[in-house]
Amino acid sequence: MTMLKIVTDGAADVPAGWEKEYDIKIIPINIHFGEKTFIQYVDMDFDGFYKEVETNKTFPKTSQPSPHQFAEFYRNNCQKGETILSIHVTSKLSGTYASCVAAAEELKGEYNIIPFDSLGGSMGIAFLCRTARQMERAGKSVDEIVKALEALRGQVQIILTLDTLEFAKRSGRVGTLSAALASVLNVKPIAILENGLVEMVAKVRTRKAALERVVEMGKEKFGNRPVSIGVMHARDIESGKALLEDAKKHFNVKDAHLTDLSISLAINFGPGTVGLILYPAE
Repeated sequence: MTMLKIVTDGAADVPAGWEKEYDIKIIPINIHFGEKTFIQYVDMDFDGFYKEVETNKTFPKTSQPSPHQFAEFYRNNCQKGETILSIHVTSKLSGTYASCVAAAEELKGEYNIIPFDSLGGSMGIAFLCRTARQMERAGKSVDEIVKALEALRGQVQIILTLDTLEFAKRSGRVGTLSAALASVLNVKPIAILENGLVEMVAKVRTRKAALERVVEMGKEKFGNRPVSIGVMHARDIESGKALLEDAKKHFNVKDAHLTDLSISLAINFGPGTVGLILYPAE
């Protein structure tokens, strides 16, 4: 049986070691500072990105991999005839999934590419990739895997607290960012990624209160159900660790992971963003 290839993109916060352990291939995104373009992981890492943010007055932007970049990536990482499950960031906020669909059509006959819209981002995508690999190793068919992921993607909860509204305002990717909310200085907004879109749902005065509220919101949805949890941070590992430890006390945790927030999400939410991902654990 041909082994299933699993591909995702740079908006997935894949914990250290998972690429190898679960054989996940990651197509990088494009990062733009004015006229300068960088390829994530190739010529720009996290340190390079934050250094550029500090020194470059141009507001950074990202762009999805083009269909051509996808086609080249598949050809460089997969054998002809292989089945590729390509799991990507929500199509409602990014054109990555559309590029994947276009490349899949172009390469029809060479590869069996199955584009999958996670309707989410960050470590939510990584958990879906891990589930896909675990099911494949347990002998499940691709159809069974896709059906399971379709059922799971709507149950993933992603809650973020931002340190500043500046990046969210400039990126335009955050819905219901009211003028009243945007005008309040020093407020710590809380956002959720739900049904493929980011919505601002609360605002609190302090970082500590924001982190506590993130856990409360997760508890309201998951209660005592067994969960895999992920915490990601954009240049604030201390807040990330604090949130992870607090979450462990409040949830029925099967496994827990801490990662950097991907550059594509950090551009939209800004340095200092910390988030909690809750993923159903069987």
